[in-house]
Amino acid sequence: MATIRLTMAQALVRFLTAQKTVVDGKTVPVFAGVFAIFGHGNVAGMGEALYQVRDTLPTYRAHNEQSMAHAATAYAKAMRRRRMMACTTSIGPGATNLVTAAAVAHVNRIPLLLLPGDVFANRRPDPVLQQLEDFGDGTVTPNDVFRPVSRYFDRITRPEQIIPALARAMTVLTDPAECGPVTLALCQDVQAEAYDYPASFFEERIWSSRRQRPDEDELAAAIAALRAAQKPVIVTGGGTLYSEAEATLAAFADKHGIPVGETQAGKSALSHDNPLGMGAIGVTGTGAANELAADADLVLAVGTRLQDFTTGSWALFKGDKHRIVGLNTQPFDAAKHKALPLVCDARVGLELLSAGLGSWKAPAAWTQKAIEGRGAWLKTAARYTDASNAELPSDAQVVGAVQRAGKPSDIVVCAAGGLPGELHKLWQPGAPGGYHMEYGYSCMGYEIAGGLGVKLAQPDREVIVMVGDGSYLMANSEIATSIMAGAKLTIVVLDNRGYGCINRLQRATGGESFNNLLRDTRHEELPDIDFTAHAASLGAHAVKVKSLAELEAAVTVARGHSRTSVVVIDTDPLESTDAGGAWWDVAVPEVSVRPQVEAAHANYVKAKTLQSIGD
Repeated sequence: MATIRLTMAQALVRFLTAQKTVVDGKTVPVFAGVFAIFGHGNVAGMGEALYQVRDTLPTYRAHNEQSMAHAATAYAKAMRRRRMMACTTSIGPGATNLVTAAAVAHVNRIPLLLLPGDVFANRRPDPVLQQLEDFGDGTVTPNDVFRPVSRYFDRITRPEQIIPALARAMTVLTDPAECGPVTLALCQDVQAEAYDYPASFFEERIWSSRRQRPDEDELAAAIAALRAAQKPVIVTGGGTLYSEAEATLAAFADKHGIPVGETQAGKSALSHDNPLGMGAIGVTGTGAANELAADADLVLAVGTRLQDFTTGSWALFKGDKHRIVGLNTQPFDAAKHKALPLVCDARVGLELLSAGLGSWKAPAAWTQKAIEGRGAWLKTAARYTDASNAELPSDAQVVGAVQRAGKPSDIVVCAAGGLPGELHKLWQPGAPGGYHMEYGYSCMGYEIAGGLGVKLAQPDREVIVMVGDGSYLMANSEIATSIMAGAKLTIVVLDNRGYGCINRLQRATGGESFNNLLRDTRHEELPDIDFTAHAASLGAHAVKVKSLAELEAAVTVARGHSRTSVVVIDTDPLESTDAGGAWWDVAVPEVSVRPQVEAAHANYVKAKTLQSIGD
């Protein structure tokens, strides 16, 4: 058997370069690159190995470990999970900084390969710098925190262990049902140890996207349920986009007259002008989608994990004896809430359902109700996004201004706070993938790093990051990385001087404004933050605008810049779109000295009666 003598780290990166996939008919590497921040726990092993393959497996130097993993996650999402990136860090804080990003990828079912450094396997220099010592367990290291947020976790304590570990890692990373983060904790001495690896380990392998077909009995049950429905709706999630099933979904909805509501991950699966596209559904949903959902007798859930924002904390679907058909690659998601499971690929499942339904259509009156509801919602939404001379515009008005300055091919990126709700209701994506939201984990700080990952994945499309001042202050360093990488972004910073979304939620649940807006914090002096000066110091074009008209003009100008631009605008922290939406279960204290809280609790108790527990 032919062998090649390499260090474990050299073998790892050589293996990564040999993994290929096919995108748009072209064979390309599965791994588009590696984000790396080096320290003593990976610079000698992984650093030297990555240098040897720098022309075939690019290494990107980031400024924050969490942010670089966010960028890698966003890249994989924008590539519809066909391609991905890896991240390597040193032992200790560099490694544990990845944990939040691992949770983001885990919740959102996104492939992400994490390669943190670890302790010495031989334990000769224990305790090494940054080593955590457990008094009762000599096998514990900080990297054990990755176990609950990894689909697969392994600690490499011998160089030959990387052979089965990487085989298992690739299986998880490319599986449509198991997809998620993989953590291979690399003991730092083992990274540098040599081994005679079989040459076959480095042979090129092409990984294709599996399109699972459904069980015949499950398919028959789903077809029968649809045929019996008088008021069906489709809820489409991220799985539709990962399956590249958007055209199939549109054809299915049109042929059978079924309206479609989109989750945060599923938005942009239907073109904005589709007459059966009801837009967002759930807590941040449109009036059109939620009215139909409340009356539906059958919900076809395609590629969605049915989280609480989608279901209105399971109070949205109110139809008598309504049923759910769960079309999903993952049985765990397909069977939620007593759904009829249809475990299969989204495109395949929709095609087979349509074939089985034949010429069946939903009642014409139901389809017409959906079309009319959509038209009414568009008129309502326009009132919130139209141009205005407001001194402090609302988030919705800013969304409208950015939309007017945009093009159908643009990609908008956002994550946490109030903006995802406004964008979910109001943004009008012009092409699939044009709406990139991290709302599974709702992670503040994802926005700018996520925009970087999206731009690396889609360099020919304009990427617009919309971010609040709170998230900007949490994580902004990848502005500099975007300039180093030539990954130009347009970043719109909405400054409402605090955490406006949570302040509104606090007040809606009877609380007093406290510790959210800067003015309501304990302070000696309020900071006067100059976001434009800060962004400029990182190398970006930066400007502050005073009106919506100036914002439109600035976003248009930014499109012509060759490097990242930041546009800042002051906004109203109290204003939000009060049309559409659905109830969300946020527990209110049973006892309080404040009458506002007691009143909010009474409303909360009443609202909980609408939940379909275990349904």
